[in-house]
This record gives sequence, C-alpha cells and structure tokens, in this order.
Amino acid sequence: MDAEVQCPYCGEWVTIFVDPGGGPAQSYVEDCPVCCRPWLVHAVEEEPGGFAVALARQDG
Repeated sequence: MDAEVQCPYCGEWVTIFVDPGGGPAQSYVEDCPVCCRPWLVHAVEEEPGGFAVALARQDG
C-alpha cells in the first residue's frame, strides 16, 4: 500500500510503501529519499488494506 507523506525535516512530499503483511500496527525507521534524514514511521490499519500513516522526527 502506498502512502503520500511529507518529510518532517525538509518538507518534501514523497510516496512510501507500507507492507500490509507487517501487521495492523507498525513502527519503523525509514530515511527520507530527498534529504536522507531518518523518520519514525507509524502506520495503523484503519480498514482492510488501508493504513493511516504518521511521521515523526527521529531527533525528537
């Protein structure tokens, strides 16, 4: 499942992939493909195959 997210560091909009096989609640670190800074990605399944995705800065 693809999600459009905005980098909390550089502000660029990018598309990330959330693996539905990873479970209904997921948290992981992924680097911004634009500025290479690390995000904390939180994805929660709201409906079958549909995830709400939130990003946070890893530096707090």
